[in-house]
Amino acid sequence: MSNSKIYDLVIIGSGPGGYQSAIRAAQYGAKVALIEKDKLGGTCLNVGCIPAKSLFASADLIQRLRETADDHGIICDLKLDFAKAVDRKNKVVKELTDGIAFLEKEWNNDVFMGHGKLLNGNANDGFTIAIEGENSKSIKAKRVIIATGSIPVLIPSFNIDHDRILTSDDILAPDFKIVPKHLLIIGAGIAGCEFANIFANFGSKVTLLEYLPSPIATEEPMVVKELEKKFKELGIEILVSQNVLSIENTGSGVKATVCSTDVPSDQIKTADKIYYEADYCLISIGRAKESSNLGLENFNIQTQRGAIKVNPKTLETSEKGIYAIGDVTGGIMLAHVARHEGIIAVSNALASIGNFPVKERSTDYRVIPASIFTSPSIGSVGLRRKQAKDMGYDVLFGRFPYSALGKAKCLGEERGFIFILADKKTSKILGASCIGAAAPDLIAEVALAMKNDLTVHQVVETIHSHPTLSEMVLEGMEDVFGMAIHKKSRPIGLDD
Repeated sequence: MSNSKIYDLVIIGSGPGGYQSAIRAAQYGAKVALIEKDKLGGTCLNVGCIPAKSLFASADLIQRLRETADDHGIICDLKLDFAKAVDRKNKVVKELTDGIAFLEKEWNNDVFMGHGKLLNGNANDGFTIAIEGENSKSIKAKRVIIATGSIPVLIPSFNIDHDRILTSDDILAPDFKIVPKHLLIIGAGIAGCEFANIFANFGSKVTLLEYLPSPIATEEPMVVKELEKKFKELGIEILVSQNVLSIENTGSGVKATVCSTDVPSDQIKTADKIYYEADYCLISIGRAKESSNLGLENFNIQTQRGAIKVNPKTLETSEKGIYAIGDVTGGIMLAHVARHEGIIAVSNALASIGNFPVKERSTDYRVIPASIFTSPSIGSVGLRRKQAKDMGYDVLFGRFPYSALGKAKCLGEERGFIFILADKKTSKILGASCIGAAAPDLIAEVALAMKNDLTVHQVVETIHSHPTLSEMVLEGMEDVFGMAIHKKSRPIGLDD
């Protein structure tokens, strides 16, 4: 069955990049179709960042009550109900997915549930896209954006059975309401550490196995050290430089066979192997691009190890008129990056059609904030100290602790610090890392300053409301030149 309507833009995939692109295109007056094979909102909203952060909020509340209730004069007998926290998480997800459906309808965008596949066509005559599903049909579009995202990496030797050996999709499923007595997590990156934090607070004994010599290896070493201290207090065991050879479901639990990464893979002997047992195992080692069965072979669309290759500035593929955004391109796999890319791709797609109030735009990846939702939470943006030095900058840095801030003391959130990097020559901000209460939110101010090429002095000259956690940014910036008010440090000099 064919739909005679010709769309200005068809978007395949309704994750953060896809559904927001559809709305933005409609705001410019375009006729838009959005195709989704599973659930509106994609991975992020259904089995990714939103449900994980909902569970984190519950786990974080538990932790804060345990640690600070008595100091606040609150006497309570905590009883944990993980199933109820999951029900709350499911409600949050439903409200947000319903909200997306409502917005798409309000903007007169057509939403088709099914698998989108490119059939034929070109930028001059338009493209034909099949929608495979219960009510299969085909539609036509002048331009196409592929926003199909990613799926958990599946390694055969890990024997992922979705029963006791789980992916993040499994552990965030609406009906997963188990708190394992002992949870083994493979991978101590961002997701692995977030899940460790959540389940430890709900009562699981958690063991993290990481191949690299450090958890969350992309962060500042001092930030990692602070998180490791907190994890130790929570009883989370982190074992680094671990090469996981295989995992098996034993029927009543799981068993992982591991050896040190110091042993070359082709020289591993029985004596080198270590065995870890637990009730459940979560595989958290990364995500694979979801580019299969999209009909890419019908066009001049180039891929590399599953990633769709695009022009890094325009996000157009090697087939004129077809764009790709988000995880499927193999770039920076963050929801907010997918959103940024979607807005750019929409502008370029509609500008190439003409008759829309929009101009061509280019991506800008200079300033990308990142967040890790553990307790304490972590936010970072820009360069790390070693990166800055390796690039030849004469680096100045400021460091300010939560324990010296009035608002943090009032909240009982005295753990952590903010760390600011600046170029001594220009006073421009090179990067920042923060671990502590609302760290991802505090980093947003630094990101805005960096995006607009502000200096440390310009941020300092901005009046910050008192008492607020935002003063962490102010005093951290002041400390770059040794001038933080609430910290004794040696002045470095104030060259403007």
